[in-house]
Amino acid sequence: MTHSRYSRRALAFGLSVLLLFTLLPSVFAQRPARPRAEQAATQPAPQRATARVHPRLVLLIVVDQFRYDYLERFNDLFVPNGLRRLMRDGANWTETNYDHMPTYTAPGHATLMTGAWPAETGIVGNDWPDRDTGKMVTSVSDETAVLLDGEEGEKASSPRRLMASTIGDEIRLKTNDRSKVIGISVKDRASILPSGRHANAAYWFSQRSGRMVSSNYYFNQLPAWVKSFNDARPADKYFGARWERLLPEAEYLKRAGADAPPWENIGPIKGDTNTFPHTVTGGAGAPDSDFYGALDYTPFSNDLLLSFAQAAIINEKLGADEDTDVLTLSFSANDYVGHRFGPYSQEAMDITLRVDRSIAALLDFVNTRVGLQNTVVVFTADHGVAPIPEHASALGLSGGRIRTADVLRAMRLGISARYNRKNEQPDPTIDYVQKFENRDGFYNGNLYFNPVALKRDGINQEEIERVACEAAMTVPGISRCFTRMQLQREGIPFADPVARRIFHGFYARRSGDVIVLYEPFKYFGDAIPATHGSPYSYDTHVPLLMMGSGIVPGRYNQAATPADIAPTLASILGLQAPSNSVGRVLVEGINRK
Repeated sequence: MTHSRYSRRALAFGLSVLLLFTLLPSVFAQRPARPRAEQAATQPAPQRATARVHPRLVLLIVVDQFRYDYLERFNDLFVPNGLRRLMRDGANWTETNYDHMPTYTAPGHATLMTGAWPAETGIVGNDWPDRDTGKMVTSVSDETAVLLDGEEGEKASSPRRLMASTIGDEIRLKTNDRSKVIGISVKDRASILPSGRHANAAYWFSQRSGRMVSSNYYFNQLPAWVKSFNDARPADKYFGARWERLLPEAEYLKRAGADAPPWENIGPIKGDTNTFPHTVTGGAGAPDSDFYGALDYTPFSNDLLLSFAQAAIINEKLGADEDTDVLTLSFSANDYVGHRFGPYSQEAMDITLRVDRSIAALLDFVNTRVGLQNTVVVFTADHGVAPIPEHASALGLSGGRIRTADVLRAMRLGISARYNRKNEQPDPTIDYVQKFENRDGFYNGNLYFNPVALKRDGINQEEIERVACEAAMTVPGISRCFTRMQLQREGIPFADPVARRIFHGFYARRSGDVIVLYEPFKYFGDAIPATHGSPYSYDTHVPLLMMGSGIVPGRYNQAATPADIAPTLASILGLQAPSNSVGRVLVEGINRK
């Protein structure tokens, strides 16, 4: 190639590059703007986050049974410094759903700080039949532990059944135990499971003693400040208190309807009715276990927890130094009220407004003691709740109750028809379903077979599971049925969200052999007005608000799950994610600078 030819080509190349860079701005300027909906779904909120500050406190606030739609229904009635502050100054994931079933308190609380489903945490329910012992166990029962400051004979609890680490565990590993991790709730499982296996303490309310208690899993005696708190008998001051509406009655009639509709059948409750005002005595003449049990069904229970959490922050000096501490606080009263009166009751509305004010008081307190600029706050719930079936039915939503005895009977008849064709008496299949403490092993929609009996008679496990499922499907109101073999072989379509949630709730050593699911707006049993546990949206859709250092404020419509909380916190804090974490980092809502 001659020098002149080389020069001409170089000149042409240079002009081409110059022309390209000249045209680029106009090309991009002429690109059509994306629709607003598309932009909202794909772009983060405006970068209003301040420079990242290493958090001194992680505050997890859980309101038991707080459905996502409560944020929308009552937003205009919230105070500015409570949930509205979190929505205004924090990140709000509007499409947050649990991706497991059952949607109960223990599995939900176990997911929050592990980032894992029951399939990984082993927490398959609040309680379940234990194959190894033949007994019923709870998610936190521990026969080796001793309760501290409880009544004689009162059982202790611990996190020993939790099969995963939590954010609190990981942060204490990172800081060589300099960080403090404390869990607080009325319920033992709600204080123990989010705080983890290596927490400094977990405290819960004893309905028998009226005191905040713990177990020797954490220490041999309660700290002096807890003893002092209990000695003041703070629960007793609510004896005879009247729970009145917070706002004028007209506001409740407008949003929740009548105070005592026909479906709000709470049954005989000692010392109370299903109408305002509610006087808190439990039918007792003085504070006792009946009164302490009744207290849980009022907002005064949340007030008690708030005062205890404030005492913990002061006395444990949470957030006082550069080693990040963790406080998990779960308000349980909303769940008790929702079960008794239903999610569309005046009581559910009122306690929602009141817990918003409790959260406001807590955030103001943390701001004074620690500084919200030094705190990462997470607000969420452990599950939602279904409408009372009779209410759903009145609205044409095919609500109904299914007796577990009818489902068990159908499965037993199907098994007998297949394996006792000669109609022998006594029926040799009678012990094919395992018993636990003289109770048939059909619990939480899970059927447990007796492996000894099946082996004795040479019964094929896969076949009997299929037979039981086919029989269960003959009961009106049953929608689907899954078998152990199907789940262990991953023989489910993951594009099917219901099947996927069943799969995520299955832990082989603790779950049953057959899992039965009811139709929407129906559920098992008739002992409680309203409940939860299903894979349907009213049970899975919960709030997820995060505020603080590293969080980019905004409203995010991307799909999220509560399992995303732990890996997101790990990213913000520079931690190893908890051992069994399967959630994603919510990158759209965190400051990656």
